[in-house]
Amino acid sequence: MENKNITVDKLVEICESTLISEYVPSTIKTFCCDTRILKKGDMFISIKTEKNKEIEYIKEAFEKGAIGCITEHDISKEILEKNREKIIIKVKDTIKAIQNLAKYKRSLFDIPVVAITGSVGKTSTKDMVSNVLKQKYKVAKTQGNYNNHIGVPITILNWNEDTEAAVVEMGMNHFGEISLLTNIAKPTIAVITNIGTAHIGILRL
Repeated sequence: MENKNITVDKLVEICESTLISEYVPSTIKTFCCDTRILKKGDMFISIKTEKNKEIEYIKEAFEKGAIGCITEHDISKEILEKNREKIIIKVKDTIKAIQNLAKYKRSLFDIPVVAITGSVGKTSTKDMVSNVLKQKYKVAKTQGNYNNHIGVPITILNWNEDTEAAVVEMGMNHFGEISLLTNIAKPTIAVITNIGTAHIGILRL
């Protein structure tokens, strides 16, 4: 079975980033941006927050067993010394970095990908479609509400070698968001449940 996990070298190359920790030859299997659900072995993606607690979240992720982190922030010598075995990667823009990384990960899979969008009914449709596909394929689907410019990349980054089909939920509250997400996920099938004014967000004039 072909290994579709991302190596540290490839991650640094695609994200145009800098490895600021000691080199740890490794492949990365899973990614997470939420310390509340992070599992041991995940690569933590440090997303900028309104409370500017990114460094605290990185420390928490390491304590919970994250293999490393992708961050825009400068990491102190104290943290580096304490976490010599971690993979710490500095990028200019975390969100753009994971979007580019997800686009690369998608290119490794020649599988059917069903993209589902619409004003309402996306999640229930996603679950129905994935349940049908599971009768024949090993299916990866969007978890929870991971359907935006951050969630879709993370969904794709967590596909594994066994993934034979995928169902990706896509939400939209900014102009051009669906175009961005489809450029990353490259769906082979599209499902639009309906088009209305729900969750119109910044699109409201």
